[in-house]
Parts: sequence; structure tokens; C-alpha cells
Amino acid sequence: MKIGIVCYPTFGGSGVVATELGMALSKRGHEIHFITYKQPVRLEQLSNNIHYHEVNVPEYPLFHYQPYELALSSKLVDMVKLHQIEVLHVHYAIPHAYAGYMAKKMLREEGIDIPMVTTLHGTDITLVGNHPFYKPAVTFSINKSDVVTSVSQSLKEDTLKLFDIKKDIKVIPNFIDISKQDNPFTDCQRGLMASDEEKIITHISNFRKVKRIDDVVKIFYNIQKKIKAKLIMVGEGPEVSVAKQLVNELGISSNVLFLGESNEINKILCFSDLFLLPSESESFGLAALEAMINGVPVISSNTGGLPEVNKQGYSGYLSNVGDVEEMAENGLKILKDKETLALFKENAKKMASKFDINAIVPLYEEIYENALQLV
Repeated sequence: MKIGIVCYPTFGGSGVVATELGMALSKRGHEIHFITYKQPVRLEQLSNNIHYHEVNVPEYPLFHYQPYELALSSKLVDMVKLHQIEVLHVHYAIPHAYAGYMAKKMLREEGIDIPMVTTLHGTDITLVGNHPFYKPAVTFSINKSDVVTSVSQSLKEDTLKLFDIKKDIKVIPNFIDISKQDNPFTDCQRGLMASDEEKIITHISNFRKVKRIDDVVKIFYNIQKKIKAKLIMVGEGPEVSVAKQLVNELGISSNVLFLGESNEINKILCFSDLFLLPSESESFGLAALEAMINGVPVISSNTGGLPEVNKQGYSGYLSNVGDVEEMAENGLKILKDKETLALFKENAKKMASKFDINAIVPLYEEIYENALQLV
């Protein structure tokens, strides 16, 4: 099957999922065409089955904001015709589903019918998509998709609550590639981040307000008062400077490392003892899943899809949004002794293994086959 994948090519969850899915599909014999404005960060290599097509947006003085949707829909039309793409799979409702629908309409004028699968990932629905400026377009784009999927049951329920949706939404959870988790790192490399007696606590995100970065720092502050620990902050975003300021105010700058964006996530997680994800909302919690498959227990909020990933008292603990005191207490429960920590680490891996990519990819293949029957 020839599949066109449209996504954001960034470190964010939707882009990671789309890229990993495309690479997995290529290994199963499908021809994958990534169509976006930059090569996705997780796209390891191009091959006979993996192709990347850049969307160029010409700059004209007439436009205050360059029309990416227009450039994307035109590129989709060209690539479908040139490569005989059979299915479009767009990730993130804005603007990809809208551009995809316009491409479908243009292609139909030339006698080409192609189904479009839209996968909803989270903030495209709960935050951006629900804004009054975008809501009509998002509703229209979802309803005009041939098949709609969401990455969690929670996100499906939010979508049906916030929008007037006429389409059925199928839940296909995010996934992890277990085959990539055999870490060759040695214990001596752990010393690059912390001493032997220090616990390593990690947070990885795009540092937006929704991630409640100040809560991450406060939780760690309470934990480090009881045990020796280091906090590893991975990622870039608008809240980095706020976090650094709070770290300085609390006098813990010597115990916090800001690493920025990193391609060594598995190496960092391999040596981590606890993962913090106190988000305001999470449609799924892919960062938590990546931590868990590396044997890192998770302290998280109980919002959105997180309870579908992080099992209370088993792979970690969940608390109400903003309850930093309870989150710190739960973290200390896990870190209090070697036996408890080892048990939670083992359970985290077991829980994450349920989301192995080899169990999920066939669900998307079935979706594509069904979509082809609709046109």
C-alpha cells in the first residue's frame, strides 16, 4: 500500500507517533511518503520504502502570515498524482485535516478519489481546536474525514463533548517500539548525570504551560529535602526560563540540569529512577510510556489519557492536577528503598509492553483497508 503521512516534524508527541508509525509500516512492506515542511526528527533514514517530500511556502510581501495550508494541500495533490498514493493519513487536526480535505476535493476534480484518515492527538482538539476561531473548521474537517481515530478513550470523549461530530471515532492508542529498548549503556556512564548516592528524577516535554513545569520543580524541591537527588530537565519551550528562575529562587540550581532538546532520550531514561509528568492535560502521555518502557516509574496527574497508561500503585502514582505535595510524597514512596524501586521499575516495563508497536500497527493497516472501501 502507498500511504501519505502528514504530521508536524517536531519533538512533540504527534510527530513522534506519526514518524514511528511510518517507519514500522515501511518494514511491513508499505511505501510511505512523509509530506511536511521539514524532515521529521525521528525519521532515521530514507529508503526504497520511505520518502520525504518538503512543503515549501514561498514568501510574498502580500502575506503577513504565509499560507501553509494552501502550500500543503497543493503539495499533497502533486505527490498523490506523482507517486500514486492510495491513502492519506493526517496527524493533528489543525491544519492537516483541513488541508487534506482540500487536496481530496482538488483530486476529485481530476477523477482521483483518495481516502483520508485523521488521527486526533490532543491539544489539536482540547486547546487549539476548541478556540472559537478554529472550531467550525476543525468540526468540518473531522466530519469530512473518511476515518477518524484518537489516541485515547479520554480524547475521544473530549472530542465528542466539544464538537458536533457525526463520524465514529476509533481509539487506537499510542505505542512504543520495544525492539529499540535494549540499552547498551553502562553503569559508569550514569556518573555523567549524578553520583551513586543520588536518585535521578527526569522530566521530558516541550515546556509549554500545559506541562506545569513549575510543578515539576516544586515536586523535586520537596523530594530533594528528604533524599539526595538530581533533576534532569529535557526539552525546549516557552517555560524553560520560568523553570530556571524558580530553580534559582529555591536555591537548588546545583541539583538541576537543563539539557535542552536531546536525541539521547533512551540513555537519559536508562539511568532515571523517577519520571515526573504533572500536566494540566495529556491526551495520552507518550512521554510517560517512553519512561516506563525504560523501567522508570511515573508520578503524574490523573488527567486525560494518563490513567490509561500509568496504573495507580503499580507503574507509578496519579494525583489531582496541582497537588505537588501528594506527588512528592508518592515519589518518596517509590524511592524509599531499593526493593520498592526495583518492583515499580519492573511493573513500569510490564505495563508499557502492552503498548508494543507490533500490536498497534496492524490496527492502522485495518483502518487503511476499511478506508479504501469507502471511496
